[in-house]
Amino acid sequence: MLTVTSVNVNGIRAAARKGFAEWLDGTSADVLCLQEVRAEPGQIPAQVREPEGWHVVHAPAAAKGRAGVSLYTRREPDRVRVGFGSAEFDDSGRYVEADLPGVTVASLYLPSGEVGTERQDEKVRFMTEFLGHLKDLRERAAADGREVLVCGDWNIAHREADLKNWRGNQKNSGFLPEEREWLSRVLDVEDGGYVDVVRALHPDAEGPYSWWSYRGRAFDNDTGWRIDLAVATPGLAGRAVKAVVERAVTHAERWSDHAPVTVTFAM
Repeated sequence: MLTVTSVNVNGIRAAARKGFAEWLDGTSADVLCLQEVRAEPGQIPAQVREPEGWHVVHAPAAAKGRAGVSLYTRREPDRVRVGFGSAEFDDSGRYVEADLPGVTVASLYLPSGEVGTERQDEKVRFMTEFLGHLKDLRERAAADGREVLVCGDWNIAHREADLKNWRGNQKNSGFLPEEREWLSRVLDVEDGGYVDVVRALHPDAEGPYSWWSYRGRAFDNDTGWRIDLAVATPGLAGRAVKAVVERAVTHAERWSDHAPVTVTFAM
């Protein structure tokens, strides 16, 4: 079995104080993909920076206190790559990948965007470049007899079933028609060629949501978004046997506004 967990920690230093360190001690995952780490390696608390039993690569953003992705693997990777060959985005702390036996696993933090601002323009530029990378990665991996798994905060809800209040968010970043169409291309067998693993295992479910605003009672009412995705090549997706969102029992027990998404594959 291969178990992979992905979670946006919403600042690893704060998360470590609120329970992430204890969660990390208890997880049985083989691979852990983190997003929005928001810290240089030297600023990360020692117990979560390089914990015993893990091989870790941190890819912070050049802009201090922003973004940042990390990969934790139980076995040492054969190769690690930070960025995806983008002149604009390779130092933005948004992508890191590692080669393990038979599979390349990546941690992604796609820009969140904001309608009518440069942040949305940045998101569109990232998506355009990243789709090309996904296709190239899939083709290179296939030539080497490898599968691909890209986990992370994709900051797009693909379908109406992927967010509770979809009617009220049709003009907001994260559920714009053009963003959803882009994700459809990623998941088109004739285009991007990838599979949304959680949705494939839960085709008729509302959610399961992985992000809830800290505002109001969004968590208590399960008014969430499913934006933390595990996207895999079809061969690997077909081996997925279980996918769960590790939702905290209560609001007070949350250490991030996202919950870990964990997928298990029969290898």
